[in-house]
Amino acid sequence: MEPSGPSSALRLIRQYILDFGVLRENRPAYWALQVVNVLESVAFFSFMNVATVLLTETLGWDDVATGWIYGAFTLLVTVSLFVTGFVTDALGIRRTAILALCLLLVSRGGIALVALWPSVPGRAWLAIPLLLVGSPGLAMVQTLYQAANRRFSTERSRGASFNVWYLLMNLGAVGAGWLIDGVHRSLGLDWAWVVAAGGAITLVSLAVCIRAIRGPDSGALTRTAASSEPILGRVAAVAALPVFWRFMVLMVIVLGVRAIWAYMSLLMPKYWLRVIGPDVQMGLLQTINPWIVLVGVVLMVPLANRFHVFWQLVVGASVSALSLGVLVLPWAWFGPDPASGYFRMAVVMAVVMSVGELLWSPKLSEFTAAIAPPGQEGAFYGLGMMPWFVAKLVVSGLSGHMLVRWCPEGIGTRIAAGGLPFWQSPEAMWLVLFGWALAGPLLATIFSPWLTKGADLAPRERRHA
Repeated sequence: MEPSGPSSALRLIRQYILDFGVLRENRPAYWALQVVNVLESVAFFSFMNVATVLLTETLGWDDVATGWIYGAFTLLVTVSLFVTGFVTDALGIRRTAILALCLLLVSRGGIALVALWPSVPGRAWLAIPLLLVGSPGLAMVQTLYQAANRRFSTERSRGASFNVWYLLMNLGAVGAGWLIDGVHRSLGLDWAWVVAAGGAITLVSLAVCIRAIRGPDSGALTRTAASSEPILGRVAAVAALPVFWRFMVLMVIVLGVRAIWAYMSLLMPKYWLRVIGPDVQMGLLQTINPWIVLVGVVLMVPLANRFHVFWQLVVGASVSALSLGVLVLPWAWFGPDPASGYFRMAVVMAVVMSVGELLWSPKLSEFTAAIAPPGQEGAFYGLGMMPWFVAKLVVSGLSGHMLVRWCPEGIGTRIAAGGLPFWQSPEAMWLVLFGWALAGPLLATIFSPWLTKGADLAPRERRHA
């Protein structure tokens, strides 16, 4: 039996770091794409974290309209994801990357232009098609990263290649927080300048793609590399499996927890501005999650295979759900005034949410691979995303109504004055969402024998003992 304890954990971490040496086997195009990964993550997260505020404060859309506009944007990303994998195979990595970045450049640059040019007729309406133009670009970026990580790496370096991609993506998210606070808080510029900066970064990414992503592996796949079986036939075959429907039930059950990610861009920016104040360090609050993920991914490596897959998923989801419970607590427990109290509350919430994410998010992918029949893991993963995409659309559409009901403009003044009834406060909004999120892990626990039927979810170390 292999020894356990601190020394064993240190050896595992050391081996984990040494394993990255196999990245020398990767093609130069892989590293070029990782430069694009970092740059585009800065542009993407900075845009997504200020998009709803920009639509309301700069372009004049109210909370309800902003929610539905954002929902249409995410819906088009979802629809695009169903075809962008085939587009990537047909065009190849290089041409897909160039097309995706051109669409994103038009979208971000156009939105920044109409937002910074008040005299443009109908600029609020012009922003909608410009926003939607970026949807297929975002979808293509997501699929091309997965395809490129596989095509530009070797079988030996593939695991490390995906780890680097994930770590650099979170590094870009940290950079996005610095960009937001630097542009809006330090320089005092409008939110549109954050989008403009993202557009400039996208232009640099495009130049990197044109210059550095080359070679035979960046081209289109041959016909023999793609499956000839019709897509609808593959979907029907998977849907006929009883295990698939148990899997889909779990995907629906955890929607309340997964929606917390959506709240970070849909609800949190306006919530922070209204309860903490216009000088809130929004970028700092948005970087807590990627910082914890960056550190936690490394620290979790020695523990990753020591726990039952399903129960780690349930525990992690419960922790993430509890993060919304933090926002239900009285602000006076966290500080002497609403601004400091709500800020510290937001920090605690982000930390709890991130710890939960580290526990459950990787295990959701592992659960998918464990419960799916061999050779159908990809189909399970793709179809399992459908409830989440539908939920994102619904949450986006309802987000504006929730803000109007529980966190409207001027709520900060009413909170400071005191005497605000609970069901008219932002805490009531978070209580409703907390209840939905917590119901997921509870239902998963109750139905665990049925949900895990026939799957080997025991810790890997125990399996090989």
